[in-house]
Amino acid sequence: MRNIVNINSKWAFAKATSEIPAQLPSDWEAVDLPHSWNAVDGQDGGNDYYRGTCLYAKSVAKSDLPEADRYYLEIRGANSSADVYFNGKNLAHHDGGYSTWRVDLTDTLADDNLLVIAVDNAPNDTVYPQVADFTFYGGIYRDVNIICVKESHFDLDYFGGPGIQVTPEIEGADAKIAVTTYITNQKPGQIVKYSVKDAEGNVITEAEGETEVSLEIKDVHLWHGRKDPYLYTITAELTEDGTVIDTVSTRFGCRTFKIDPENGFILNGEEYPLRGVSRHQDRWGLGNALLPEHHTEDMDLICEVGATTIRLAHYQHDQFFYDLCDERGMVIWAEIPYISQHMPTARENTISQMKELIVQNYNHPSIVVWGLSNEISMKGDTDPDLLENHRILNDLCHEMDKTRPTTIAVVSPCSIESPYIQIPDVVSYNHYFGWYGGETSMNGPWFDKFHERWPNTPIGCSEYGCEALNWHTSNPKQGDYTEEYQSYYHEELIKQLFTRKYMWATHVWNMFDFGADARCEGGENGQNHKGLVTFDRKYKKDSFYAYKAWLSDEPFVHLCSKRYIDRVEDVTKVTVYSNQPEVELFANGESLGKKTAEDHFFYFDVPNVGETTLTAVAGDLKDESVIRKVDVFNEEYRLKEKHAILNWFDITEVEGRFSLNDKIGDIMATTRGKLAFAGLISKLLPKKGDKAMGGFEVTDDMMQMLGSFTVLRLSGMIGMMGVELTKEDLLKLNKKLNKIKKPKEKKEKKSKK
Repeated sequence: MRNIVNINSKWAFAKATSEIPAQLPSDWEAVDLPHSWNAVDGQDGGNDYYRGTCLYAKSVAKSDLPEADRYYLEIRGANSSADVYFNGKNLAHHDGGYSTWRVDLTDTLADDNLLVIAVDNAPNDTVYPQVADFTFYGGIYRDVNIICVKESHFDLDYFGGPGIQVTPEIEGADAKIAVTTYITNQKPGQIVKYSVKDAEGNVITEAEGETEVSLEIKDVHLWHGRKDPYLYTITAELTEDGTVIDTVSTRFGCRTFKIDPENGFILNGEEYPLRGVSRHQDRWGLGNALLPEHHTEDMDLICEVGATTIRLAHYQHDQFFYDLCDERGMVIWAEIPYISQHMPTARENTISQMKELIVQNYNHPSIVVWGLSNEISMKGDTDPDLLENHRILNDLCHEMDKTRPTTIAVVSPCSIESPYIQIPDVVSYNHYFGWYGGETSMNGPWFDKFHERWPNTPIGCSEYGCEALNWHTSNPKQGDYTEEYQSYYHEELIKQLFTRKYMWATHVWNMFDFGADARCEGGENGQNHKGLVTFDRKYKKDSFYAYKAWLSDEPFVHLCSKRYIDRVEDVTKVTVYSNQPEVELFANGESLGKKTAEDHFFYFDVPNVGETTLTAVAGDLKDESVIRKVDVFNEEYRLKEKHAILNWFDITEVEGRFSLNDKIGDIMATTRGKLAFAGLISKLLPKKGDKAMGGFEVTDDMMQMLGSFTVLRLSGMIGMMGVELTKEDLLKLNKKLNKIKKPKEKKEKKSKK
């Protein structure tokens, strides 16, 4: 029988070395797996985390292993390339840091053995990812096992797969289950016995025969997402003369689904809106070396917010988490890390990673789409090699899995006329209008435009979001990193995206803050802070509750801006989120009235005098916060960018005049504004047709987006274009802008009766 021995404990680790030892070194660091050497330096900013080769070594005694004919080393995740040395012999090399792979140790196994795994996350041009907005943590960050099997066994060699493939097909009230098993060294007379158990553990159907059988489930219980994630279990036993010599089992779910360009996602014949989040697999202080309890906590939080779908970005995730998705009824987008910049030298790696993704995850009912790439057209969408690579991957997915469609996550500036977006079955775009330029109001109309142009192509939003830390204001503005602006942004996006029925899926970027060591913004370097929950999972930002109000059936009421206590205004706006129909707000016990809100967002104007205890009441539910009147704004609430040329509050503003804090589009709409930009305009704003940040071609849409940046914010971002502006440059321009009057707002003419 098959035995699986976990060997996570008692490894020796050496950083920045590639010399393979002949015996277990006594002076190396002692570590247990999972482990990442970038758990600290990959999250602290500076883009200087160690990327290179590190070694893991462990003594393995044959006497500690069960007796078997074959012994396989199973590595469930080592980023990003790795070599296995066993007793000094190089047995295997693997490229791709996010999938399971195995190595046959049998022929080199002695009584006492030294296992050394050399792991390398150094930059190269043959393995994805290489360019992306997240940390490429190095390490053996998932389980390592030794699998002990008979000479004849269910396959362990083919792309890290489970050796069994299950394809349910619904026929009326029943289901036909096509099962294929893959056997290594099968001998005459060996047969496979199959049995299916329901969720309660009862055997409901059995069969025996060869490696392909068809089973039937009468009155099948459907897997129906969050509403009813019902799972069956199939077990395959390889038998010889009536004795079981190997066993594999997998859970599966029976469901039908369709992605409709008008009605969105259809599950088992019912409309089932996919509204959810994206997830990265890392944590503060751990990197990507997560334990089962971390994955479970993540899933609990995602379920609490009410999500029905998760985009598992931007690579294959842990099998433990895919299992959780099956159990909790999440609908999943699974993808490979073919991201940001196409590398002609890495085509084979996209193919091998896609094969591993599909083979290892085929049986998960939660997965409904295979993602080909993410923002891969950052340097153009017409490269013939890029297009061919996508066609190869698209055909490969359809060949390996005839049950699931393909998709891509398209970077915002990519034209909707691009040949690249015609390749997959369904399309999603990453849009940040309202954060990286543009206005929040641009999001919904953009999707309407796409839908009108391509009415038969399902369209979704694969990324949208904005950053928030513990900064606060009563006048939120794009780019201020306040919790209040993030709340405003998501309120607007929820109303626009969730009310467009045709959108096949929407995924917030991101459920959790995550490590991005190259980032230097928001006052805390080394992270992307677009999460609805902080990196350590200890604080749910207000925007978390905005989604909970729309998506969750769990009754709740939430007072926003609890960390924003000191306020200078005499009357302050207070926001409450709830999925209840009515909310009443009390100030020091006195009712300020009841309100209803179809959009679940309740707004109150609250007198700000002295210290006030606020209590939001919805039925039997209550939530409290405190505000306090102060004369001077509390500077602890205001972002002060580290290493910024200028902070917005350091800029001289004159009432009724322009400044660096005004939008470029507003300034450029005036004649004097255009003149003031003379000399700097070529640096700040490219011309239509030019190549701008990241190599994008500048289009009318992109010009409109750039025009919505403030001058200061764009000046802080153009370093990506290789342009440097000094403090003196900006102050000189601000002085010019202070002399230009803002146009008076035109009042609407009253219609004559």
